[in-house]
Amino acid sequence: MRIYAIDDEPKMLRMLHDAIAEAEPSAEILDFSRAPEVMEALSDPGKKPDVVFSDIDLPGISGLTLVVKIKAAAPQARLVFVTGFDQYALEAYRIHAHGYLLKPVDTAAIREELDQMPEESMPGSSRLYARCFGPFEVFSQGRPLLFQRRKTKELLAFLIDRRGATCSAEEIGAVLWEDEADLRKTKHQLRNLVSDLRQTLEKIGMEDLLIRKSGILAIHAEQLECDFYQMLRGDPKAINAYRGEYMTQYSWAELTAGNLWFQEQA
Repeated sequence: MRIYAIDDEPKMLRMLHDAIAEAEPSAEILDFSRAPEVMEALSDPGKKPDVVFSDIDLPGISGLTLVVKIKAAAPQARLVFVTGFDQYALEAYRIHAHGYLLKPVDTAAIREELDQMPEESMPGSSRLYARCFGPFEVFSQGRPLLFQRRKTKELLAFLIDRRGATCSAEEIGAVLWEDEADLRKTKHQLRNLVSDLRQTLEKIGMEDLLIRKSGILAIHAEQLECDFYQMLRGDPKAINAYRGEYMTQYSWAELTAGNLWFQEQA
């Protein structure tokens, strides 16, 4: 595992490096104090990171901006912010950061972040994996699955949320286009999304995941893996990874998020 440690303060960078080294002794750790150094390393295919621990306040560039560039160059990388301030947390999660640590970090905090990384999302994995806790993301062979349309990704998220249960076109339309009253228009839009989703899945050899017949849609839930399903099966790692956030970019997911919260309280 290759880990980037990024901080412009020498003392903090040394502390971050030591905490990572103690938490993951086998890791290759690359230290950076300036954004140009990071971009230079990213240009080398042999130095792309699996995990990035980055400060937010960096000279000449925001850490938020830097990690967007890192994600573009190394989409499989897990991004964790390390900062002395908590006001950036919301913005960090909006750009799909995987974690947010307050300084000073210690070995236990680093180890916890590494433990929450799904094995299925690591480079080299062949399974289709959906991360539902936090912002929804889908991984194929350890890399984020790219969708041509934002709504196509949301359609897959909704079908995963339904866990294989069948959904009518009317039901899906009411969820994905809640303010649209024209049923014919939503059905037309849905047909385009289904076609786009099929093409996306065909590219990774997963076209059989989608079920479509007699005006209904569903997925073969057993053909993919996700933290949500693992939690429902009682997997301790998935249960520990859940922090009360579920598919945070979709308002309709709040119902499932509420059910998961009540289960945790029971």
